[in-house]
Amino acid sequence: MSQRRNAAATGGAGRSGLIIAIATGAVIVLIIALLVLQEALRYEPGHELPDQGNLHLFALNQPHEPYNSSPPTSGPHMPSLLPPDIYPEQVPDEMQVHNLEDGFVNVQYDCPEGCLELVTQLTELVNEYLAEGEGRVLMGPYEGITDPETEQRHRIALTAWTRLEVFDDFDAERIHSFIDAYRGLDHHVAQ
Repeated sequence: MSQRRNAAATGGAGRSGLIIAIATGAVIVLIIALLVLQEALRYEPGHELPDQGNLHLFALNQPHEPYNSSPPTSGPHMPSLLPPDIYPEQVPDEMQVHNLEDGFVNVQYDCPEGCLELVTQLTELVNEYLAEGEGRVLMGPYEGITDPETEQRHRIALTAWTRLEVFDDFDAERIHSFIDAYRGLDHHVAQ
């Protein structure tokens, strides 16, 4: 009789161990599946453009390969940085690209007929970042903001290294989302 009880007890313990192993395996598979899904669904604002490298130029007028977007998001640029600020005049492409490489985000507008309300809204939003000290945001006018897929002109461009988002109407949430996603991401290639 005691042999039957020992066999029953041993069989029960074996089944419990098997159930625990299967449950543990299922939890591990579920965690891995959720991590893969999270990565697949991760939203990265803006249109991704091919990286055009980070060649340093010796002069603003030095010939170089044309940029693949307007405004540019990577490519040849001057070796110096501009301080975070709101600029009243268009910053040369070759100057703004180095700032992007160093983790800046550029907020630009194109209003040939004027757009005081839009500029005021953008200025207020950008000033929030500039007040933080480090800032890492440039703002200013840019003639020729163009969607890289449709070739259509737009009034607002947000640029980061290899990222461009273009649209026409002020959208604080969209702008904050872009700036917060890319500001501070350094893109220097280790030599």
